This record gives sequence, C-alpha cells and structure tokens, in this order.
Amino acid sequence: MLVHICCSVDSHFFLQKLQQSYPAEKLVGFFYDPNIHPFSEYELRLLDVKRSCAKLGIVLHVGDYNYESWIEAVRGLEKEPEKGKRCNVCFDNRLEETARKALEIGEKTITTTLLTSPKKSLGQLEKSLHAIAQKYNLEMVAPDFRKGGGTTQQFALAKEAMLYHQDYCGCIFALSVQREQQNRWADELSSPLRPQILPSSIEERIALYEKVMELEVKETPFKLVREKFLNYRLLRAWVKNSSKEVIPSYVLFYSICKKESIKSKVAFITQGVGFLAKEEARFISLETFNTFANTNYKNVKEMLQNPPTVEMEMVFRNSYFKSLFASLSPLIVLDEVKIDLYELFIQSFTYPDIRENLVLIS
Repeated sequence: MLVHICCSVDSHFFLQKLQQSYPAEKLVGFFYDPNIHPFSEYELRLLDVKRSCAKLGIVLHVGDYNYESWIEAVRGLEKEPEKGKRCNVCFDNRLEETARKALEIGEKTITTTLLTSPKKSLGQLEKSLHAIAQKYNLEMVAPDFRKGGGTTQQFALAKEAMLYHQDYCGCIFALSVQREQQNRWADELSSPLRPQILPSSIEERIALYEKVMELEVKETPFKLVREKFLNYRLLRAWVKNSSKEVIPSYVLFYSICKKESIKSKVAFITQGVGFLAKEEARFISLETFNTFANTNYKNVKEMLQNPPTVEMEMVFRNSYFKSLFASLSPLIVLDEVKIDLYELFIQSFTYPDIRENLVLIS
C-alpha cells in the first residue's frame, strides 16, 4: 500500500494505525506536497517525516517540489475557504501523483495521511481518493482514525515522539488567512535582510531538528521545551550623512525607533560611541564593536555580507549596556563615527513569540 504523507504529526499516528488494521500490507510512504510554502517549511516538514518513517521502519519515497505546477492548478481559487474548492484541486493534484508513483513501484492500493487531519474534510478526501483510484485502476482505503478519541491519541503520540508540530496547513493562502484571523504577522513569508538565522525562524527549526536527529542516532537523552520570548524583525534600514549619501550601516538586533525616520546630530562621542540627540540612538564605531564582540571585520560592508550571529549581537548589546533590563535602544555600527548631522531610518518591530529549545537530560 502506498501512503501519501503530508506531515509527521499526521503520518506517525496514521501509519501505526494502518499497521494494526492491515497487518498483511507492506506500507510504503510517499511525500508529495508541492502546496507547502515557503520551500524552507517544505524542507523542515520533509526532514521530520524522514525522522518519523525511520522510527517506524517505513520506506519513504520523495516526489518533486513542483510548486509552479501546483500554483497553476489552483489559479482562480486563491480566496476559497478551508475545505472549499481549492482543497479539492489540491487533493486531486497530490493524490494523482501518488497514483502514478504507485504504478511506478508496483503498489496496488493508495491512501493518504490527510485523512487524520482535523482541518480536512473526510468526505472530500474519500471522494478524491475514489476518483483517482478508479482513473488509474487502483484500490483505495479511507479509514477514519479520528473517531473514538483518535485525534487526541494522534497529538499525544506526536508529543511523545517530539515531532515538529506546524501550526498551519501548508499553502500560502491558508497561511495568510490564518495569520490574519490570529492578528499575527506571517513570519514564514519573510526573509532576513542579511544571511542570518533568526530566532523562531524556519531555518532555526531546521537546525534544531537536525540536532535532534543526531542525538537520537547517538541515543542521547533530551527534551524539547518551549520558551516565550520577545522576538524582533528588521524590515528596512539606512543611514545618510550630512551630504545625504547613504553610508554602510549595520543595525543590531532589538533596535527600535518610535519614528521610522529621524534627523539628528551626534551630540558627543566617547569611547567610539556617538550619542544621537533623538530616539536614544547610538552609533558604534566598527573598531569598538570588534573590541567588544571579539571580531575582526575590516569594514561594515564585510559585516553585512558575513554577519555575526544574533547571539553575538545580543552579547554585544548586553555587554555595552550592562543593564538588568532589556534594551531596545537603536545601536548602529558605522565604519567611523563623526560629529555630524545624520538621517536615520529604521523600520522594525518586536512581538511576543514562542520557540523550542533542546535540553539534554543527564
């Protein structure tokens, strides 16, 4: 039986239930989900599906990430609600590729882990499975493992296995609607201005779950624990001198301005730090940053191209302020700080967020 897999949280439970219900069947997994956006989220979900299948001893095949073809398939259905016409097309798209894969590898029956998703319509999925199976002369099964407390058991198993539990279905349209309803910024649709791994980003989660897989191979005990924190994103920033020239500048993490654009003089300079008259902003000379952070950047352009980690930026901020309180004052690194009139533009914001941390058990 070829089992289309959408994510590890659904598949980890569904595959075990299939093993119990169809003990004579050899189960083979097929990850084909070109609807998932962005690609980094696709990579993260695939990584955890591989991890889940390895735990269960399931052979996994991976289809192409054919995002452009999927977008074309749902064109005109962007505003459809969850369980609407777009979902019908999406199911057909993924299950048809599953049927082709089944014929390719000699499997005679198909099904999908989407059947366990509380956000999906069993009726829609069963209808799609039946039509696709008929078209390709295959058998299909559509068991309802949600009933009788199945959904509760599903999430309990996922929590026990410490699987990655995404909080949106997968496509850009469902994500946009869900974040709008939550009055929450769609962080998944943004990319850092600099090549950096940001807190609670998809890239940070990928690094975390890669480490998880390493620890599991080594049989090192660990737990994943959640942490509430104040996250930060820089959207756009620049500095101009008195000649109105944009000069290289590096805005450090947690730099917030009440007004996005200000004109201000450097009131005075001490120990390589220029104090602006507005927004409690400070210009840090590159030499001073290198000294505090133990780095050796030759110029700010190099710093922009090969940035320090966010952790290094926070160490600098905390070392500089020597305060028990979280500082949100703008700190901007320049090649050289002068007594001059500057124009500073910072578009950024902070927001409450949650991230997972790995804790080793001794």
